[in-house]
Amino acid sequence: MEITGQIQGIIYKNEINSYTIAEFETEEESTTIVGYLPFVNEGESLKLIGKFVEHKEYGRQFKVDTFEKIMPQTLGALERYLANGNIKGIGEALAKRIVKKFGEETIHVFKYEPKRLAEVKGISANKATEMAEDFIQNWEVWQIVGFLERFGIGAEHAKKVFDLLGNNAIEQIEANPYLLIDIARGVDFKQIDKMALDLGMNYDNEKRVTSGIKYGLIRSTYNGHTCVLKTNLIEFVINLLDVSKENVEDGLIALKVKDEIVIENRDGEEYTYLNAFFNTEAEIAIRINRLQNANNIKKVTGIEKELKKVEANSKIELSKKQKEAVKLVNDNNVTIITGGPGTGKTTIIKTIIDIYEEKGKKVVLCAPTGRAAKRMTETTGKEASTLHRLLEIGKIDEDSLYKNTSNYEGAPIDGDLIIVDEMSMVDMFLMNYLLKCIYQGTKLILVGDENQLASVGPGSVLKDLIHSEQIATIHLDKIFRQAAKSKIVLNAHRVNQGEGFLKKDEQEEGMKEDFFFIKGIQQEKMLAEVVSLCTGRLQNYGDYDFFQNIQVLSPTKKGMLGTKELNKALQQQLNPNYDNLPEKASMGAVFRAGDRVMQIKNNYDIYWEKNISGKKEMGSGVFNGEIGTITEINEREKQVEIRFDDEKIAWYEFSDLDQIEHSYAITIHKSQRK
Repeated sequence: MEITGQIQGIIYKNEINSYTIAEFETEEESTTIVGYLPFVNEGESLKLIGKFVEHKEYGRQFKVDTFEKIMPQTLGALERYLANGNIKGIGEALAKRIVKKFGEETIHVFKYEPKRLAEVKGISANKATEMAEDFIQNWEVWQIVGFLERFGIGAEHAKKVFDLLGNNAIEQIEANPYLLIDIARGVDFKQIDKMALDLGMNYDNEKRVTSGIKYGLIRSTYNGHTCVLKTNLIEFVINLLDVSKENVEDGLIALKVKDEIVIENRDGEEYTYLNAFFNTEAEIAIRINRLQNANNIKKVTGIEKELKKVEANSKIELSKKQKEAVKLVNDNNVTIITGGPGTGKTTIIKTIIDIYEEKGKKVVLCAPTGRAAKRMTETTGKEASTLHRLLEIGKIDEDSLYKNTSNYEGAPIDGDLIIVDEMSMVDMFLMNYLLKCIYQGTKLILVGDENQLASVGPGSVLKDLIHSEQIATIHLDKIFRQAAKSKIVLNAHRVNQGEGFLKKDEQEEGMKEDFFFIKGIQQEKMLAEVVSLCTGRLQNYGDYDFFQNIQVLSPTKKGMLGTKELNKALQQQLNPNYDNLPEKASMGAVFRAGDRVMQIKNNYDIYWEKNISGKKEMGSGVFNGEIGTITEINEREKQVEIRFDDEKIAWYEFSDLDQIEHSYAITIHKSQRK
């Protein structure tokens, strides 16, 4: 629906993406509006298109899909607009005098007869010109929003485009549409390329070729790469743009001259980087060297005595390697502890916490995902945070963080020791930002398994640091007795060593029946096997309840054994809607109360609550990879309530359901986000 009125007050505005909560007054009522509203300020008149929704906490709100600025409809509205502080030099008193002087002609004077503003007491001729220019600039800048919609770029990116390109952004984009590739991640290259060609740009134009090169490099980062073989890049761009090899090589030279790319010769091969990626790798190396070479001011004296004390208190005998790991942490500012499942990494973390906290040191625990942080809290008994929350990344522009962390100075982390678990999932940009937030002299302990899949984002930070042999590293290879009872643990190690799965004659007595290898070539039969295992068959081997401790993984989304079809089949068996309870269809899926779901994109604005043991906590932000269960579908309020695995409860409008998908089965790629 469409409503028209005026902004009475701004309750909240995200300075990065312009997500806004404001008081809005129409002729009929005053209401709260929410949405992306770049270039909008108090006192401005708007035409809004969207719908009314019912927020569980804040009641009725108007959710804005698109908006249009309109001229203030009354003299009072015009006076409030002029007085909102957006036009340089005009305050409440001066706004009142201007409107009193010119009345209904006020806007005409600003636009077409600016010199007449000097007729108002307190306005000089020069000041009149400046005010008029400011008025016109503020009035015209919002047109960028509508223009960008042609390229599928939402209002949340409009402010970024204006901040980078200025008043004549539209003219600049029309002259060179490829500018958008550098500004907004995920734009449709073909659409931009078509516009450029339609405007008369030649196929071999340097702007087109260099943009194709940058697009190829950006595309590669989506698959985790920080750089590309130069020969492969050239071939990709030739096929993308239908240009010659010489055109592409000339484009590479032009980008190198402008310092937009770096070409590095390594082991006889040439690799091409986007400048930001090369610089980030270099910054990580510089910062981690600086950190490890600082004075070891957190070192504990008499570490052998402290280890014996921990063993006595915990009644656990540490292995030689575990003691070596603790000593390595004590002797170095940066330490890597790596090893497969069941090799005692958690015991080492708990020992480090006990020793250093007993000495009055503050230990900060963190992990790259919500699930990993929760597991860390459960195994250590100490509160662990996600890296995003610890570093307050939600307060900065994530797209820019992804491109370059050099411009951000993070708030230093208050801690003597920082332990990062599941380090294999940390990408290069997150690592660089973490290092920027660590005081010199703080100990950094990186814990993880280098044989796990690399991070979803670009870079293989843990693996590369280990292979550099520049950081103190301990490799844990002994599987402890309890873990050795698990076939999963043993087979994981065998695979890493290039061996096959355990055979029956290799299994020891008393081993847990937690690993089965079922081979098949018919997809229908394999789908039936998966459903059968998830709906009770596994309970013959342990207390395996699907909703508590089973997760189906697939390497792909598509096909009969891809996550989409698996989710449909598993939902039908595990959560059928026999009672005709409310359900909501979205993006080809049907959501019901009881469904397991996953957040699939970062949303820093969504409100949530937690209530644990009577202690209420409120906040905002649900991140990519967080898993939860739908607890209610409210048709009247058009909302879905989700309780996430870390106990926070969030409310999604029906229109926001594109942010979640079923998680009965998830891709291996997505499992890294858990």
